[in-house]
Amino acid sequence: VQLQASGGGLAQAGGSLRLSCAASGRTFATYTVSWFRQAPGKEREFVSQINWSIGGTYYADSVKGRFTISRDNAKNTVYLQMNSLKPEDTAVYYCAARALFTGPPLMSASGYTNWGQGTQVTVSS
Repeated sequence: VQLQASGGGLAQAGGSLRLSCAASGRTFATYTVSWFRQAPGKEREFVSQINWSIGGTYYADSVKGRFTISRDNAKNTVYLQMNSLKPEDTAVYYCAARALFTGPPLMSASGYTNWGQGTQVTVSS
C-alpha cells in the first residue's frame, strides 16, 4: 500500500482543516491507519488512529475533542478533520499504516510499515 497525504495549509487559530490520506492497493481496508505529526526540532508524535476492523478510533490527549479521524474504504482514504486549531498544532502531518493491526493505540512510529510523504499544517495566532 502506498500512501499520499494532502490537505495541509495555512489556517488561523480556531479554524479548521481536513487532511486526507489516499492509498493505493486493493487491501487498504485491512490496514490500520494513523496520523503522526512532527514540529521543527521535535520528535514525531502520535495524533490519531483508526483500526481496520471495527474502526475503533484513538486520539492523543492534545487533540481529543478537536480532531476526528474517519475512513472511507470505498475511496481508499482516511481523513483527519481538525477543528479549533491552535498554533501548537503547527507541524508536518504524516499518515502511516500497518496491516491487520487491531488493538490499543500503536503510538510508536516504528510500528508502522507504510508512510505517506507528509503535508504541512501551519496555524497562525
